[in-house]
Amino acid sequence: MSTLPSRLADVLHRIDLACDQAGLARDRAQLIAVSKTFPAEDVLRLLEAGQTHFGENYVQEGLAKSLAVSASLSDHAPRPIWHFIGPLQSNKTRDVAETFDWVHTIDRLKIAQRLAQQRPPGRPPLALCIQVNVSAEPSKSGVFAHELPALALEVGQLAQACGRVTLRGLMAIPEPSSHEAKQREAFATLRTLKVEMHQALLSRGIEEQCAPMDVLSMGMSADLESAIAESDPEGTTLLRVGSALFGERR
Repeated sequence: MSTLPSRLADVLHRIDLACDQAGLARDRAQLIAVSKTFPAEDVLRLLEAGQTHFGENYVQEGLAKSLAVSASLSDHAPRPIWHFIGPLQSNKTRDVAETFDWVHTIDRLKIAQRLAQQRPPGRPPLALCIQVNVSAEPSKSGVFAHELPALALEVGQLAQACGRVTLRGLMAIPEPSSHEAKQREAFATLRTLKVEMHQALLSRGIEEQCAPMDVLSMGMSADLESAIAESDPEGTTLLRVGSALFGERR
């Protein structure tokens, strides 16, 4: 049976090859280890192997895991960077604002406002991504493309006004497909939207540090190569990988 460090090495090798093939600098692709349903001990093993970014889909599980990991680390050990990547209800925003470093699933202004209000003073600004329903699936979370400009402007204005959040980019979970061309089309759409939103925010006077729009959160275990192939070379692609690292979810 392969170990977590060996699986991590395999995934990083896939990322390296895909970046080489796409002509993309390696530091433009960042792996997020999605550890939902797996214990804090697995996070600690990957931390020891050099992985620092971790994603969680459920608030209570993420809070418990964060506390357990922190309690197990020595004073000088590297701390994980926590990404919340699941649907977020308004009654859970305080816990997320106080614990996580990133939120990838903003789909309405109210959630961004609550996160900004509840981000503890003295903490770095909470990094936000707006989730876009690029495949226009009725059952999937995220805003449709035509709704994105209004929400991006509102979140950008919020970031500029309060300084406790930043709008870092866009996130998508495209409709699953075994066809690489269809995978790449969805990711290319998200890339184009990000570039358009960045220019639109700058034109509306939103300062770069408030809404740098330098991130695409896209690509998972089955399609990370397609995501890298359609990455923006001027930004960073966050790859949310779970099963290729941890195995099938429990």
